[in-house]
Amino acid sequence: MKEVETLCEEVRELSLGKSGRVERLESPPTPLRFLREFVSPNKPCLISNATLHWPALSSWSDDDYLTRALSNDVVSLHLTPNGRADALIPAPPASSSSLFFASPYVRRLLFPEALRLILSCGDGDENSSSRTVAYAQQQNDCFRSEYSALAADCESHIPWASEALGCLPEAVNLWIGNHLSETSFHKDHYENLYAVVCGEKHFLLLPPTDLHRMYIRQYPAAHYTFSQDTGELKLELDNPARYVPWCSVDPYPSPDTKDAETSQFPLYYNGPKPFECTVKAGEILYLQAAAYLSLQQISAGFKLGKPPGDLVFP
Repeated sequence: MKEVETLCEEVRELSLGKSGRVERLESPPTPLRFLREFVSPNKPCLISNATLHWPALSSWSDDDYLTRALSNDVVSLHLTPNGRADALIPAPPASSSSLFFASPYVRRLLFPEALRLILSCGDGDENSSSRTVAYAQQQNDCFRSEYSALAADCESHIPWASEALGCLPEAVNLWIGNHLSETSFHKDHYENLYAVVCGEKHFLLLPPTDLHRMYIRQYPAAHYTFSQDTGELKLELDNPARYVPWCSVDPYPSPDTKDAETSQFPLYYNGPKPFECTVKAGEILYLQAAAYLSLQQISAGFKLGKPPGDLVFP
């Protein structure tokens, strides 16, 4: 194991450096620079002033504009009790496993109602009958299907990235969340460009070589269902039963569980810290394929994710 740790440390320093920070560019790079300095060495970067020319940066902060533009459009809204969709959740006491991999309950509804539910989450109303957190986080090219009425508000692709990678985006996704929206550690098999339109998104990043620190294990798959009678979400195991390989590490353990988590997953907690990066409106984060990432929404906002290539890593 010592040899593996030494190798991972050397790879980490070679491609990412020792600063612990994601390199920031003050303006979009040329395609050649982007390819040579970031794509080829498998290195993330944060590009400032990347989308200031998009009309979305000014128009999407206006709720009235969005509800008018999407007044008749049906979108997918993901609901959980805590804002953690596609994440590990404590199983009920009688279960054979201590953790389930929980998928959200997905509702299809008109965008104005979806936006209202997203913005009303965590508004401090303790008497609210709903304890659900709403997050529009549909995948599968949802921007070009569910939100096509907003297409003119931003570029269809990122020109310097498309030229460097030699292809247009395979999918463009729009995610709308609030400060309770959270994504657990996972990896994507594609190069990704994350453009924040409004609000802020905080990323924790680990290079692909830190696979051994993620403690990938098989967890029973479950999903939330919604009761019309009680207005509450209930967790149910998938039937037929299936298992999902997922990262066991929680990067934000509670004070009550931190000691136990550190003891159970020492390679993560006692190893090098993740790279941290906060992406703000007008900025783009390039994230290499197979890197591990965890996301937290700092404030309500919109994020476009554009996987620009088909570079799949095993």
